[in-house]
Amino acid sequence: MYQFLLSLATDIIPATADSTQNTSPIRSLVKSLSGMTTEEIIEEIVSAILQLGLKILLALVIYWVGKFIINSLYRFVQKALSRKKIDQSVNTFVLSLVRVVLMLLLIVMIIGVLGINTSSFVALFASAGVAIGMALSGTLQNFAGGVMILLFKPYKVGDFIEAQGVSGTVREIQIFNTLLATSDNKTIIIPNGKLSNEMVTNYTKAGTRRIEWVFGISYGDDFQKAKELLDSYIAEDKRILTDPAPMVALSNLADSSVQVTARAWVAASDYWSVLYDMNERVYREFGKYGLSFPFPQMDVHVTGKLDK
Repeated sequence: MYQFLLSLATDIIPATADSTQNTSPIRSLVKSLSGMTTEEIIEEIVSAILQLGLKILLALVIYWVGKFIINSLYRFVQKALSRKKIDQSVNTFVLSLVRVVLMLLLIVMIIGVLGINTSSFVALFASAGVAIGMALSGTLQNFAGGVMILLFKPYKVGDFIEAQGVSGTVREIQIFNTLLATSDNKTIIIPNGKLSNEMVTNYTKAGTRRIEWVFGISYGDDFQKAKELLDSYIAEDKRILTDPAPMVALSNLADSSVQVTARAWVAASDYWSVLYDMNERVYREFGKYGLSFPFPQMDVHVTGKLDK
């Protein structure tokens, strides 16, 4: 009621009134009403109510029309992103941002139609934004990191990556965090700010990976036989790519063994299965051909006489 009387007083008091007078709104209203008849007061009240009703009606019309326009723009942007085959994570983020921004603009417009000074609201929003930004600087950094990841795509959902000392398959890219699933089904949550500013190893992005095996055989064993067996094992495995060509070589004469290294390229999705299958086959079949896996050992030679 007090706000209504203030609004009514603003409409009734002439615009030519001296703005420098130190008079309260209530006193000005009483002074204005004292010189009016009952009919004039009722007429002014009815006029103010009609004006307020028209403003509310106009605000409602703008709200429904604005919602229709926002929904239309939302569907338009959604179709545009779908046609360009943008990643689903990017779609969700962009569509949410479009809806929030348009709704804020609509609210500011409705406030202006109702006759409320929008400049004070803009200043309030700006001040609140600065305060929130200072309080949530780390969160905003993660938000910015999420935007960078969605735009530049150092990895995507389904990639196997290593970062921050952990590795796993990317299950979800959120606005603030990235969720990894480890091989033993643990969920690791890493802030996007860390992932966007530090090193990330993506094992899936290239599509293929190189496997390297190092097998140790005893000194005196037939290296050529070991090389032939490894060549045949690699050739028989259809998951191993022929280009680039596989390679088997004697890589090192170690303290306790002769080390034979085999390298081959496979699809990233086949990496672990090929690695484990080859390990199992070598361990199972090398012994059949006289090839043994030596234990680490040390020879101690004692010279001179021992004290009794």
